[in-house]
Amino acid sequence: MIDRLPHEKGFHVSWDQIHRDSRALAWRLDGKGPGEGGAWKAVVGITRGGLVPAMIVSRELDIRVVDTISVKSYNHQAQAEAVVTKSPQSDLMGDGTGILIVDDLVDSGKTLELVRRLYPKAHFATVYAKPHGKPQVDTYITEVSQDTWIFFPWDMALQYVQPMRGKD
Repeated sequence: MIDRLPHEKGFHVSWDQIHRDSRALAWRLDGKGPGEGGAWKAVVGITRGGLVPAMIVSRELDIRVVDTISVKSYNHQAQAEAVVTKSPQSDLMGDGTGILIVDDLVDSGKTLELVRRLYPKAHFATVYAKPHGKPQVDTYITEVSQDTWIFFPWDMALQYVQPMRGKD
């Protein structure tokens, strides 16, 4: 067995895959809101990673009210204490009732735990979930192991990769 660093156990997500998985998230959320006919009042994307899935979910569910909350919980690739750096409109949010809060991934759960304290009645949805963070999310599409690093397409550039064994 080859020893690898934690970030080398990677799950690479393409633009096509994040689009498909975000649409699947929308389908799972369709008609589940507290409004008339299961409607949601608004979508709030957690920046930055939640912006793409939030846009796709809002489009698929025809939700025209979209806002963001910025939470910083990483310092480079190391997790740090989560802090809100930009809040959504307070008159929109209330206690979160009818609000769909979307992120790309729940990892440790610290980001969602912070946002859930602020908006306890909101519905929290992520595309991907790791075991430590799963208790903080209401709806997700794909579970990955805690030691897997997810490589999102907005973090990647196409380049040559050396083979694991030998040389070309």
